Amino acid sequence: MTPRRLFALVPVALLAAAATELGRGVLIPTKAVAAQALLRTAWVRARSGAERARPWPWADTWPVARLRAPRQGVDMIVLAGASGAALAFAPGHVDGTAAPCTPGNCVLAGHRDTTFAFLQRLAPGDPLSLEDPSGTVHVYRVVAVRVVHESEGCVLGPAASERLTLLTCYPFSSPVAGGPLRWVVWADPAEDLGPKRPLTGAKAPTNATAAAASSSAPAATTTRPHDEAASDGTARSTIAAIITAPRPTADHSNTAAALASG
Repeated sequence: MTPRRLFALVPVALLAAAATELGRGVLIPTKAVAAQALLRTAWVRARSGAERARPWPWADTWPVARLRAPRQGVDMIVLAGASGAALAFAPGHVDGTAAPCTPGNCVLAGHRDTTFAFLQRLAPGDPLSLEDPSGTVHVYRVVAVRVVHESEGCVLGPAASERLTLLTCYPFSSPVAGGPLRWVVWADPAEDLGPKRPLTGAKAPTNATAAAASSSAPAATTTRPHDEAASDGTARSTIAAIITAPRPTADHSNTAAALASG
């Protein structure tokens, strides 16, 4: 084949590659949206007592929690494990971290361009809720948002008390998946919030963002309702009190200094 003919084939190859990537970009969000309908059906079965209620027969994962971020209009099912197969459909609970709604550091991971794209809209003071299959609902408030390197142990490490950690890749707008940076949101139980507890075990990178939560968080309750409707009502009424409160004003300079010194 002559060099001129090879040169003429270059645009064709580039168009084919672009079409392939575009197809992948459309397929992943579509899978995530379509899967939530099946996951909700599996969640109803899990709430009725079914163990490992698989959303489809060949699934190697199952619903373990329901995550809500009311200010961002988010209501989604969380799957067991954070494998690539699970994260293609929903956020996943990271193995080895505390189970949802139990003491310790519960870490949930998701893709930055689908299920966890909303993390970039979370701010200190925003409410989150997490429900386990038994119907227990825990309400949290965001206390800090940071960009960290994947090697930092503070993200997956244990916590002395209950904490919810949400994790995704960063930057959100990067055309290439992966990379060493992670966007991390930390949230603490709403009823426990006083002056922000420092996050230890990591130094803040130069492009980190962080914020402290207000010490005036309204009280929240942990309930174990008997059915899905009761659970929904409890979560809505508890979160409603938090949503009506204004977001606290974050002192970025003081918080960044505290994190850097930790």
